[in-house]
Amino acid sequence: MDTAHFRGNYPQAVSVEATAVEGSPSPERLLADDVKWEQIVPPTPVRGHAANGFTVTAERRFTHLRLKQHPDGGIARLRVYGEAVPDPSWLELLGTLDLAGVLNGGAIEDASDRFYSPPLNLILPDRSRKMDDGWENRRRRDGGNDWVRLRLAAQGEIRAVEIDTANYKGNAAGWIALHARDETTGGEWTEILPRTPLQPDTLYRFTLPAPATATHLRLDVLPDGGVARLRVHGSLTAAGRDALAARFARLTG
Repeated sequence: MDTAHFRGNYPQAVSVEATAVEGSPSPERLLADDVKWEQIVPPTPVRGHAANGFTVTAERRFTHLRLKQHPDGGIARLRVYGEAVPDPSWLELLGTLDLAGVLNGGAIEDASDRFYSPPLNLILPDRSRKMDDGWENRRRRDGGNDWVRLRLAAQGEIRAVEIDTANYKGNAAGWIALHARDETTGGEWTEILPRTPLQPDTLYRFTLPAPATATHLRLDVLPDGGVARLRVHGSLTAAGRDALAARFARLTG
């Protein structure tokens, strides 16, 4: 909770409440008596012109937050960090989906470079609008290559992949390669897309010769360079659907 530029008119304290209400509820619905709000950050003093961080220990799924000021004051930004917990019944209805998409439960586990922008940008919705809206990395000088490791929403069958270098014109990735791994079977990393050259500011679509069952994906950028978006198109396996359903039940129960 950032109070940047509020030096004498920031709140003395803030608190945060959360609830879970399905669909797209109106403000009136959220304020109804039967909606129960859980306090996830108690009233806590904050500093002016500062980034104030709070640790949340509640381990359950929420859809809405309510920020309270005590008694009042200016707030510049509110950032909420966590993982998406999508309804598996909705994902099953979609059939083919982006298994890596952050809105579907995909996540970045690790990456070689976070110098200019976070690798999480790769799996955000919509197309990027500028360089730092994608994964922009610095030049390598050690002879290696940059990479990102992703956890898919759940075990799925990958059928096609999109790689977008939008807005990277002088610093786009020269080549990329993709490897997949199924953690549920303890499998090794398997190449699903060999080293492939890319052009700047271009959207690529690659269809796999056969579906690849995986829970994780690794994008290798050779040797370095920007990639705006990565889409992993496929469908959940029966085991993947069961795992998502169990997680959803645990976090909404």
